[in-house]
Amino acid sequence: MPNLAQSLQAHDLGHLRIVAEGWGLPMQAANRQQALDFLEAELPPRVAGQLSMLPAEARAALAALAAAGGRLPWAQFTRGFGALRELGAARRDKERPDRAPASTSELLWYRGLLGRAFFDTVDGPQEHAYLPDELLALLPGEAAETGQPFGRPARPEERAEPQPAGDRIVDQACTLLAGLRAGLGETELAAAEDWLLSPHALAALLGAAGLLNAAGQPQPEAAREFLEAPRSRALAALAAAWRASDEFNELRLLPGLQAEGGWENDPQRARDRILAFARSAPPQQWWSLPALIADVKARQPDFQRPNGNYDSWYLRPAAGGEYLRGFAHWDAVDGALIDFTIIGPLHALGLVDLARRGEGKPAAAFRWGAWAEALLEGAPPRGLKKETQLFKVDSQGKVLIPPLAPRAARYLLARFCDWLPRPKEGYAYQISAAGLARAAAQGLEVRQLAALLKKYGEGELPPNLVQALRRWGAQGGQARLGSALVLRVSSAAVLKALRASRAARHLGEPLGPTSALVKPGAGPQVLRALLELGYLGELEEGD
Repeated sequence: MPNLAQSLQAHDLGHLRIVAEGWGLPMQAANRQQALDFLEAELPPRVAGQLSMLPAEARAALAALAAAGGRLPWAQFTRGFGALRELGAARRDKERPDRAPASTSELLWYRGLLGRAFFDTVDGPQEHAYLPDELLALLPGEAAETGQPFGRPARPEERAEPQPAGDRIVDQACTLLAGLRAGLGETELAAAEDWLLSPHALAALLGAAGLLNAAGQPQPEAAREFLEAPRSRALAALAAAWRASDEFNELRLLPGLQAEGGWENDPQRARDRILAFARSAPPQQWWSLPALIADVKARQPDFQRPNGNYDSWYLRPAAGGEYLRGFAHWDAVDGALIDFTIIGPLHALGLVDLARRGEGKPAAAFRWGAWAEALLEGAPPRGLKKETQLFKVDSQGKVLIPPLAPRAARYLLARFCDWLPRPKEGYAYQISAAGLARAAAQGLEVRQLAALLKKYGEGELPPNLVQALRRWGAQGGQARLGSALVLRVSSAAVLKALRASRAARHLGEPLGPTSALVKPGAGPQVLRALLELGYLGELEEGD
């Protein structure tokens, strides 16, 4: 920090006389240099003797500077302790702002306790408020706060319902990769998982990890390597990509906010600062999330805004409304970013456990998990299970995939099938003619599906399913349902077999040897009956 002489050097003789008068010092200086010499010698002992007599707000401002190592960004300091009016020498001498200071900043300025200068930082030169060295030395007790963690331990009610971290994000990455490859829409993707990160945010992470191309589609070789990797390596790869990425921008992914315009921020810098705040919490101790955010707001509110500028980013509520500009919206933007980073990426990537006050309540506490140390160092964590579980396939072509089935196998299977509502555990798919047609359009062959089910299926495949796949491979679908619920089949034998099955009650009047009406709403039952007979049918929109 500059010393007192360097700090006062920037001021004219009139300002120096105001400083001396404020402290009751009888200065008889004929020129500026004599005034500088006098204050350099007399001011520190006078401050030491009268420091406790300053107003409480002034002592709080000095304590804040001391706690920050002697300096704070000028914008942050004046936001907390009031602005400093810019007055020329003539106006200053006429109005004498020192006798009725408009803010704590003005009181300290005209007492010679506050310096203002540019300092080099990692983000380039920035203007700061600072304490001259001699005056900082008078506040030794205040500087002890610099190593203090942000926030406080969580209270019992804040950690009432723990939510342990896990590795489900590698499964959800598989789901998203398969869904994007299969051409699923936003609504279908949203229903496919209880997402830890939204599909949009997870896609951004997969892009940062090199798993998606510029068009948002899976990179075949990179995706294959990721899906075939052990779960621990896959998780570590995603965590490392998140930590190092300047493309994954949490600020533009904040739930409930909409970013507009081409403004720029530094997501990696903000991420590193938030990690530092969170890592100030002791290991393995539940820590209050609201208290952490409140403490950052009090001590380092400009953590992602090097110049203290709160007007350059265009963010507004997604539901509409005014732009969230100015420090008044810190909680809705900067505070929300800290909250999202901890309950979003940090939790989803297995780094922190969360806890809430009760079911349906937002996360109120966090603690660093068992995998955090390894993941933060870019290493695969220990203790993750292997993917050795097998598929279950029934005679109606429904495939149930348990949670620890190989991800690469599920990715391929999902491209052949219709996606069913997700069961309580694992995933469910339906083999269908429509799914086989989509897969064929992407260059996949039905023999690949048959080999996949044989390799990863539990037990023997149902004979009717084997027969249906063989027939589809040779001829395509053997039956179609139009929108008028008219069944048309490839031969009279297929219709005869269907009429002899339990599905006969769903059939109406015959329209010919290979077609018949289907009763309203009975299309799915007829398709299931066809599959049980070894045929794959298809529902189509018609005129």
